[in-house]
Amino acid sequence: MKNLSRKILGLAMLMVILSSCENYFGDETDLSFIELPESNFREVAYVPVQPILNQFASPTDVVAGFDELIYVVDNGSEEVIALDQSGVEVGRKFIQGAKTMAQDRTLDLLVIGTITDTLNPSTVRSCIYRLDLSTSNGYGLEFAEFTDTIIHPFYFKSRSISSDQDATLNNIAVLSDNSFYVTRIGPRTTPIRDDAILLFNKEGRFITPIEITDSRGSQFPDFIKDPIGITSLAKPPQINVDTRGDFIYTTVDPNGVIKVQYIEKQESVDGTAFTPKVNFSGDTTLASTFINDPFKFDKPIDVEFTGDGTNYIFVIDEGKDSLYQFTANGLEGVEPPPASGETRFIKTSFGGTGVGAMQFNDPSAVAYLGRVLYVADKGNGRILRFR
Repeated sequence: MKNLSRKILGLAMLMVILSSCENYFGDETDLSFIELPESNFREVAYVPVQPILNQFASPTDVVAGFDELIYVVDNGSEEVIALDQSGVEVGRKFIQGAKTMAQDRTLDLLVIGTITDTLNPSTVRSCIYRLDLSTSNGYGLEFAEFTDTIIHPFYFKSRSISSDQDATLNNIAVLSDNSFYVTRIGPRTTPIRDDAILLFNKEGRFITPIEITDSRGSQFPDFIKDPIGITSLAKPPQINVDTRGDFIYTTVDPNGVIKVQYIEKQESVDGTAFTPKVNFSGDTTLASTFINDPFKFDKPIDVEFTGDGTNYIFVIDEGKDSLYQFTANGLEGVEPPPASGETRFIKTSFGGTGVGAMQFNDPSAVAYLGRVLYVADKGNGRILRFR
């Protein structure tokens, strides 16, 4: 106790001595010569996470799994590669023609690839491979086993297969009950359109192409053209997963005016209907641009919905080498912080052609998990991460 008293007394004496020494710390520095830059107030922006993951040849898809791993589809090496959230590789597997994928809530992987006809090696068909990650040897890609192959067009028993290899399956969106949607593009318009969004049940059995109707039940048989990207609302984490059958898809139709469409699934006594969402906000007091602005996008290749309750929609535009962020109501940007003084949503979209940490070259996919964005930057052979 005496030692503590002596330390306190010594400190007090030192402060008195220093206060009596004029200019002991020197004269106050004059900072008036520094010219402060003018800047717009901005508290919301994405910053790149280092290091950039550049060990890929041509990454065409990136997916946040329900097992909270990040999966990359490298079409250049025809592999699916698993990463933990720090970016460390934890497994990889060769899959012929692998280009896109999804993970269902049983943690099976559904990978769109190709399969060669054993009787006619010149014929290569689009297909979906199902992989069980949990086997008797362990969990992960290195232990994964193929349990099913859904080959186009054999799931569709009622049509000719003479030239159906010209149609391709493009992207998968899994629903809360593990059924899933698949986008398909092809040249034929009759008797059945190749351009379609297909519904499969949780076992992988084909159910039906989705028919789009208006609020009065009138059908639009040619509504879906060149569908490419698709997302459901059932996204990781495995908490409060959205049980609606709604989906958002993108089209690369060169003549399309609105290239990102939100489709609502509606159940009634008359059956199930799928109708375009028409109540996207166009309130210019809240935002200056919107997801349904005419000719907003050039080639929107992928779309993602956040499953953590923020309900944001992200769109990758390969044609503009850019990433866009919208609210669930279609407003571009995010709500401004209360102290910012801003009244309209702050744009967080970014991109442009290049090799910089905030630039892209033919970006092909976007994923979201734990407030981190993952972008497959195909042309630059890398995965970019943004917080």
